[in-house]
Amino acid sequence: MPLTRQQRPLYEVKAGLFKGLSHPFRIRILELLSAADEMSVADLQSDTGLEASHLSQHLAVLRRHRLVESERRASHVYYRLADDKVAELLAVARALLLDVLANDRDLLADAGSLPTLPAR
Repeated sequence: MPLTRQQRPLYEVKAGLFKGLSHPFRIRILELLSAADEMSVADLQSDTGLEASHLSQHLAVLRRHRLVESERRASHVYYRLADDKVAELLAVARALLLDVLANDRDLLADAGSLPTLPAR
């Protein structure tokens, strides 16, 4: 059954969520935010090692696709997940990754070096 004109915008928003997840640093940023209630841009920069301009670009993509929210307080900007379901999505993606890697022992062994994800 083809998409209707009414359904297409819904699928575009859904595809946008995946576009927001389509870069390793954006996934890492989301993982960091899932481990904390919120983080400052300075903390995110320190934890990712990204240059400020690159971090800003990644955060803009995450905001555009409604995966994170930001709040300015004085001279600092703080970020948090837009919804707890983002953390759940990351956990499911990690489980899927481990299943995919199960057939490749070398990559599976490397997966042990990934940072732990917090339980929510």
